[in-house]
Amino acid sequence: MGVLVGLGVGVGLVLVWSSFALPRRAPRVRRQRSRLSELLARAGLGHVSRSSFLALCLVLGGAGVLVMQVVTRTPPVAVLFGVMSGYLPVLVVSARARRRQRDFAEVWPEAVDNLASAVRAGLSLPDALAQLSLRGPEPLRSSFHAFALDYQVTGRFGECLDRLKSRLADPVGDRVIEGLRVAREVGGGELGRLLRNLSGYLRDEARTRSELEARQAWTINGARLAVAAPWLVLFLMSFQPTVIRRYASPAGTIVLLVAAGTCVVAYRLMMRIGRLPTERRILS
Repeated sequence: MGVLVGLGVGVGLVLVWSSFALPRRAPRVRRQRSRLSELLARAGLGHVSRSSFLALCLVLGGAGVLVMQVVTRTPPVAVLFGVMSGYLPVLVVSARARRRQRDFAEVWPEAVDNLASAVRAGLSLPDALAQLSLRGPEPLRSSFHAFALDYQVTGRFGECLDRLKSRLADPVGDRVIEGLRVAREVGGGELGRLLRNLSGYLRDEARTRSELEARQAWTINGARLAVAAPWLVLFLMSFQPTVIRRYASPAGTIVLLVAAGTCVVAYRLMMRIGRLPTERRILS
């Protein structure tokens, strides 16, 4: 009895000592991705680094300043068009990201139907996901092909799903993948029903969103036209040296700055009024 008491006291003292003497491991904190990195990922350009993209923006901005300075010999106008040139890659990548997200939203119901059919045929969930690289919708095949290779190499289903989420960078894909993760961990025979219900829900959501986007298109196009028209006129005026050089004065610079600020605020306001609710990624 005395031996057990002594052993218990010794273990307790060791635990107390270790809580103060041994170094504590810092908790793992998932780093938040920057908005630029998230934008590149949503556009399918996750392999492009932020530094490379920013360097491209700087090069285009500098080229725009140089060209407009040679044409107009008016520094304020050259700087303004240089800023527009530097922001052009962001606009292109944003348009690509929106188009990619729309394409994914249209094909996810078909992908979920293929998963349900594969599971009903007796395939395991990892094998069913790997089959999407061959029989799934074309926009998703490359991502699921990479998933299949990852799973063959590692055999770790959870980590492969995390990398798949990172490659897709799609809110709808996040919901599908997290649902599959839960179904894999919990088990049971409800996976087929879950996939069928999810497919129907995604179809209804995609149909409703496409109708709303069709009605919203005139607002977006009107906002873009209203913002682009003054600067198109200014660009055409750049070929008239006697007219454009009036903007080299302090008053002309103030006019350009006020006009630019007004266009930015008006465009953001119109887009905010007419925008649809955007889905946020979950557990990303």
